[in-house]
Amino acid sequence: MSALDRRTFLGRGLATAGGALASGIAIDTLGAHAAWAETGRTPPDPRRVGYGPLRRTPSRNTGEELLALPAGFSYVVLGRTGTPMSDGVATPIAHDGMAAFPGTRRHTVRLIRNHEVRTPPGSPLGRVHVPGSARYDELGVGGTTTLEVDPRSGEVVRHFVSLNGTIINCAGGRMLHERGWLTCEETTAGPAQGWQRKHGYVFEVPLNGPVPGRPAASMPLTAMGRFSHEAVAVDPRTGYVYETEDDSGKPDGFYRFRPRDPRNLAAGGVLEMLKIEGVDGYDCREGQRMGARLPVEWVTIDDPDPDLEGGAATCTQQGLAKGGAKFNRLEGCWYGDGSVFFNSTSGGDAKNGDAPGADGYREGYGQVWRYVPGRGRGGTLVLVYESPGRKELDSPDNLTFTPRGGIVLCEDDASSVDADPHPLAPGLANVNRLIGLDPRGGQPFELAVNIADDSEFAGACFSPDGSTLFANQLGSTAELDPPGRTYAIRGPWSRGPL
Repeated sequence: MSALDRRTFLGRGLATAGGALASGIAIDTLGAHAAWAETGRTPPDPRRVGYGPLRRTPSRNTGEELLALPAGFSYVVLGRTGTPMSDGVATPIAHDGMAAFPGTRRHTVRLIRNHEVRTPPGSPLGRVHVPGSARYDELGVGGTTTLEVDPRSGEVVRHFVSLNGTIINCAGGRMLHERGWLTCEETTAGPAQGWQRKHGYVFEVPLNGPVPGRPAASMPLTAMGRFSHEAVAVDPRTGYVYETEDDSGKPDGFYRFRPRDPRNLAAGGVLEMLKIEGVDGYDCREGQRMGARLPVEWVTIDDPDPDLEGGAATCTQQGLAKGGAKFNRLEGCWYGDGSVFFNSTSGGDAKNGDAPGADGYREGYGQVWRYVPGRGRGGTLVLVYESPGRKELDSPDNLTFTPRGGIVLCEDDASSVDADPHPLAPGLANVNRLIGLDPRGGQPFELAVNIADDSEFAGACFSPDGSTLFANQLGSTAELDPPGRTYAIRGPWSRGPL
């Protein structure tokens, strides 16, 4: 890894004792984890993996039992739905993707958080909205909020709307050189669905600039594609932006955007879809072998901003028509060690029992992929992990690499024929967890369990100093209850693998 790569990696909040090996260890973790499942060997005793058994734990600042955590760990609740913010706006619903940056004050952290609001156009219920601000769509209900927090005390120094006028802001990724957050719309809705403008785009949220009462102007980056976006990751060496697609029930593509000017994404560029070299329509969703290296080429999306209202071919249809590879529900995306890692939430051979999609594909429990960019060539795609069943990992969404080389995966098991109860969460049929992967042997372990409701975990990210894991509980995307919450989790990280 070059000096630039290492600086970039450590600059993402992973600079701790031993952090210089973090990304490489994390890759080894995925490989070891895959080996247990592939060989059928008996994994290590779960009691000796991770941080030990979990217990129902009350929040330090509210007293509510919302999470189950290992002994010695604690958490505070930040930015609960309905809480008045510094700009006078009530904290919106549907807390989703998020990133952590150094704060403007000593010991503080700045969080930029998505809100996947799915209410009708213009609905006031849980809306991300600042009257009179520069909004792309006057009826937009989604957007982002920014929180300046002190993770030691749990104090929210200030919080405010940082972008509005968008819809269904699901995940995203950090901008080049940590200049801010790229927030993504997980939809292709438009005027036909009651909105004033077309949607399905990526938007920029600058780290500096938005202040209480003055959100950033929401301007779509149309050249980056109009499709059901999930997350992005930026390669710091090239400025290329890698994008995942999550259009449930249909084959999805993995994209890259080659900007004309990496510092100015609005200047345009070329959108492409991944294709397995020499094979049209390669199906990555099932029948794959972990560790196999698949050579990659890229096909151009000729019309990245299609007139879907006029019947134009979608970005996905364009890419698949040129032989693009098929995935299922691509979600979390992360750059490290010169590679891009991304989750296929419902890929894999072990099936969850849900009804098949429109093309007959039956959902699996999830896959983790690694794309290694090529030097002058298309690169290589590797399946580094595939879940054998719900107990080990059920529907991975966001992912993050940790300060000391572990991995945290956010589960998004919203519903399934295969119920997923948990002894620490009686009464819940589909329980979501934060799953850690131990770099010492690749064994998965439960790091946290949402015992409050059945909504997904999202937005996991570490503070720049590595002391605090932030994570969101989505809550409802269309109602005030259950509420969205942001957690700041602290504990004896050095006693375990993360």
